[in-house]
Order: sequence, then structure tokens, then C-alpha cells
Amino acid sequence: MHYALLLTNAEPEPGQVSDEAITQMQQAMADYTAALHAAGVLVGADILAPRSDTVTVTRRDGDLRIQDGPFADTREALAGVFVLDVPDRDAAVTWAELMDEPIAALVPALAEAARTVGSPQIRHAGTLGGNVGTCSPAGD
Repeated sequence: MHYALLLTNAEPEPGQVSDEAITQMQQAMADYTAALHAAGVLVGADILAPRSDTVTVTRRDGDLRIQDGPFADTREALAGVFVLDVPDRDAAVTWAELMDEPIAALVPALAEAARTVGSPQIRHAGTLGGNVGTCSPAGD
């Protein structure tokens, strides 16, 4: 089964996080990604560009609208996603818990800040066929 591990976080202002902390965070995420790959559970992963690069496409009253920026002005934003191929939700939760360990060890203050503003979400990822056929990703 595929599960999406959605990473949300508040975006820091320019200069708010030191270059050293950014480098440490990048290494921690690279190590985590390597562990997922080595375990054979990584389907894909992406870290997203800042919210300022977002374009939202909506259809309102029959008109297609394209607007710069995210649709919702929230404190947290989707920062990235990992798609895992694991047997069940418990396994996905275990991998989400493991993500925090290297980050907390390398940059405790940054890890604590991330936990206070955003936490990973885990969602079952269904296929279009499963969703259309049963109106639920549980159909996959």
C-alpha cells in the first residue's frame, strides 16, 4: 500500500535560519531518504519550493482562475512529501517517527521548532481507479 507522508511547516523568513542549520537539515533529510531507499519503501519524495512560488488554479462560477500564491493564507504550508510503499499505516507511522531522530540529534532547536508549528501527516494514497470505483482510496 502506498502512504503519503506530508510534511508541513511554517516557512522561516530569509536569514531566520543559519546556513549551518540549513546544511545540517539538508544532510538529515538526505540520510532519511537514503534509509527509506535502502529499506526498499521509497516510492518518491519531493521538497517543495516556497509558498511565494505557488500558483493556485480554481474554477469558480464556470471561470478558470489562476492566482499567485497559495489558496489558503495559513501559518503552515505543505513543505514536502514522501510516498512510501509499506504494508500498513503502522509501518508508515514508524517511518514518520524515524524521520525526527536524525534531525533532533543534529539540530535540536530546529527540530523542536518544527514540531511546534507542524507535524507530518500520513495519508493512504489511493489510485484513481480505486477512488472512482469505490469513492474511497480504501478501495485500492
